[in-house]
Amino acid sequence: MTSTRTPMKRLALVWGIGGFALTAALAGGMNLSAQGIARHDTNAPVTYDAGKFVLDDRGNQAIASGGVIVTQAGLRVQSDRMLVNFTDTGGQLQIQRITATGGVVITRGNERASGDNAIYDFNRRIITMAGNVALRRGTDTLNGGRLVIDLDSGLSTVDGTAAGTSVATPGTPAGRGRVTGTFTVPQKEKTD
Repeated sequence: MTSTRTPMKRLALVWGIGGFALTAALAGGMNLSAQGIARHDTNAPVTYDAGKFVLDDRGNQAIASGGVIVTQAGLRVQSDRMLVNFTDTGGQLQIQRITATGGVVITRGNERASGDNAIYDFNRRIITMAGNVALRRGTDTLNGGRLVIDLDSGLSTVDGTAAGTSVATPGTPAGRGRVTGTFTVPQKEKTD
């Protein structure tokens, strides 16, 4: 019995390119050309919309606040506040990192990730979310403490705790070292 639970746990924790790996396996394949968060063009231009935007040239950073929305090639990051770190190369700003805080929601297509905080590292092409993380694709869900989306590999991982260091123990309530979720199972039509 242990050998069958271990692979299911691994599948439930890893979200593959184009969707949940477990759902794809159960459904016999999913449309892999879906526009998911992990299938994102990180070289596309970035646009901002905020109530207030303060540019600090000396500090090579900007602070956006007041219902901030950042978009890049169909990827939308929304939060209360964002700190943008950049470099200035010959008068051209290049974003290095965006740190979003307060009700962070990341969407692309029918996929949605939410959490308390997020860091989008443009150099590493990784988005890390922490605190009350919820990952949704259609009706499929994963909940945990930390979500790491590798935009190069298309692999997303959900940990049970924000630090990702706690060992999950049986009987621990959801959100405290555990990853929880729900996956839709294809339904057979009943024949009478």
